[in-house]
Formats: sequence, structure tokens, C-alpha cells
Amino acid sequence: MSGMAVRVGRAAALTLLAGTVGGAALLAGEALVARTRRYAQPEMGLTLRATVGDRSAPPLRLVLLGDSLALGVGVDQMADTVGGQLARLLSEGDGPTAGRRRVELSSVGVSGSRSTDLATQVARALLGQLPDVAVILIGANDATGLRRPVEAAAHLGAAVRRLRTAGVEVVVGTCPDLGAVRSIAPPLRQVVGWAGRVTARAQARAVHESGGHTVDLAAEAGPVFRADAGTLCYDGYHPSADGYRVWAHALLPAVARAASGVDRR
Repeated sequence: MSGMAVRVGRAAALTLLAGTVGGAALLAGEALVARTRRYAQPEMGLTLRATVGDRSAPPLRLVLLGDSLALGVGVDQMADTVGGQLARLLSEGDGPTAGRRRVELSSVGVSGSRSTDLATQVARALLGQLPDVAVILIGANDATGLRRPVEAAAHLGAAVRRLRTAGVEVVVGTCPDLGAVRSIAPPLRQVVGWAGRVTARAQARAVHESGGHTVDLAAEAGPVFRADAGTLCYDGYHPSADGYRVWAHALLPAVARAASGVDRR
């Protein structure tokens, strides 16, 4: 009986080892395919500055920081980016203030950015006339690069503190649901999705400690992205106009609250 147990143990160990090696090889292969896919690129003709709404109304200066998502990679019109759609929603307002806001929109985001790159973007955002509200979209590249979440979040927290010290209201859309992307095949998609969730939790803690506000994009928008492939552009990774619209509506309540704080100053 003991000899049988030993043989079964060896077989189980070999099976586990083979599964582990095979799984690692599968993940490596999927990672290579994901890296070599053709992804959407920043639209060079896409304006990074725009004025939306009633030009005679008091201005709200809104700046976006972060990675390709803050730039609107995946669409070719400013109005379809998350910033453009947020600006339109803010300018329309509701109730007696509807249509009585002018939003001056700008973006200092850079495609491919990680949280370590935010320091330079904050410096650019604070040049000249200060923004009223900053929206930061970052974390996807930290998660897909398997950066340490706590370290990435610390850089994000430092950026939020600098903006808050300058008197800027800050809203951070934490790492989106990377398990919803179609450009990465399972099981690597699940691994990346898990990394995104860990990154988002670390981000939320750092942002709250630094005086900013967060919107959990994975929770608020992830189910829609998982259900509707049309929320992603042709590359299966970046949002489409519909996807950015979903994000804009998810971000709107927090950004509107931040803007109302500016109005009361």
C-alpha cells in the first residue's frame, strides 16, 4: 500500500508540475500575442483643449491627467473622449442651472503612462491658470506591467496631494475592469483582471489619504463592458465612444460634486 501511495504521489506531483509548466507557457504565449497586437494610437489631430457650453457663463477649468484613457485613445473626435463627454454633461447641468456653465477642458495625459509619470503631468497641469477640477485616469499600465500596487499607488497619492495643496479638487477613476478587455485571451485575462482589482484597491486607499475622491470604474462600468463588446474600439482594449460615455456617466456625480465645491468658493 505504501508503494502505491508513493507512486500516486509521484504521479500527482508530475501532473501538477506539467500543469504548472504548461500553464506558464500558455500565459507567456498569450502575453506575447497581447503585446504584438495592433492597438489604437493617439489621434494626432485630436485637440487637447476645448471650450464647451455657454461661453458667457463663469468657467469651470477641467483638466485630465493619466494614460491613453485620459487622452481618449480609441476615438477620433474630442466630443467622444471621456473628457469631452464629461465637459458636455457638466455644461448642461440640471434644474435651473442647465446650460449655464462653461467648461474649459484640457488634457495633459500621455499614452502609455504609469503612476510614476504623474509628477511631470501635475507640473504641466499647474502651469499658468490653475484648473478647478482634475480627473486622473491611471493604473491600467501599472496593472498589466505587474507593478507593485502599493508603490504605484504611492505615486498617485503624491500627485493628488500636490494638486490638493494647490487648491485643485481631484477625482480619480481607479483602474478599470481589465477582465473585460477582449484583446487578452483567458486565462491571462483573468490574471490581468485580478491585478487590476488589486491596483484599484491600493489606489483608493492612497487617494482618500491624500484628500481626493475616487470612482470605482471597475464596479460602476465593468459589468457594462463585459456585456457589450461595443464599449471597446476595434483593438478590443481601449474604449469606444460608447465606452467613454459609460465612464463619463460613472464619473459625473463625483466630478459634479467637486465642481459644486468650486462654485461655493
